[in-house]
Amino acid sequence: MSRTPEVTSGGESVSGPESVSAPRSASVVVETAAEPPDFAAGHAVLAEGYGGAADPEDPAQVQAMQMVLHLPKADPPPRSALLAAAASSVVALCLDERVGAGGPWEQRYLAWKRARIRKVARRARGAQWTAAGEVDGVTVEIGGAQARAFVPCPVGETDQRIRRLQIGGTDLEHDEPGPPDPDLPVLWVNSSLGMSLGKAAAQVGHASMLLAAAMDVERARVWAERDFGCSVREADPDRWRELSARVALSSRPGPAESRPGADTAIAVRDAGFTEIAPGSLTVIGVPADTW
Repeated sequence: MSRTPEVTSGGESVSGPESVSAPRSASVVVETAAEPPDFAAGHAVLAEGYGGAADPEDPAQVQAMQMVLHLPKADPPPRSALLAAAASSVVALCLDERVGAGGPWEQRYLAWKRARIRKVARRARGAQWTAAGEVDGVTVEIGGAQARAFVPCPVGETDQRIRRLQIGGTDLEHDEPGPPDPDLPVLWVNSSLGMSLGKAAAQVGHASMLLAAAMDVERARVWAERDFGCSVREADPDRWRELSARVALSSRPGPAESRPGADTAIAVRDAGFTEIAPGSLTVIGVPADTW
């Protein structure tokens, strides 16, 4: 089985790595095939990892993927569903055929992937959300919650319809969605860190990328067929210790059969630019139980 070590995040809500139950599938709103012909090639690019190049001297040239969370004022969605939509939108964009070889988004995606990975989570409602949908990206809806991941670019070139959206501010209460769906991957958030909604959205976005990259291509294809649906849950201290041990087991050298219980499990470790201390382990992602 695939294995991957912990990956360090260079996160901000501006965040980034070097790194109700969710329904069985997410709804990818954009017009894109669930399984494009060159899916294996796109997955191979994602599985290569990240360049981790130093930031440019000009801050405006720092590469970032913008994310927007739909937060209507009257009837906001559950926090867990919105985080799941955010995570799914990121991995859906990374494996979209338009970022593949010869695609219209390829060069922008590769420039970001070869740099120090960053994501910026913002919020929108009403006309702002409608306008955000006109900018190149992928929108996902899970359990009535919507999020959109945008094609990466230098921060100084961020579309004005996105740049004007607020990064901090409105948060959502922690909900109790119940047990995760066994047919979906689960992204476990470290509850002890008390991350804001935006910070957590960026972190689960990192995790969805890393989890897809850690899967072999057939598992990743199965996930794509389910529109990259996932569950996001808060891990209490006891659960977090169990998950951390699973990551350590998964990361050990040697064949999986020599490590009973080992499987694909990924961890995101934050660089500590905002909110939390450097080196904090933020999210652990595990594949579906039934795959």
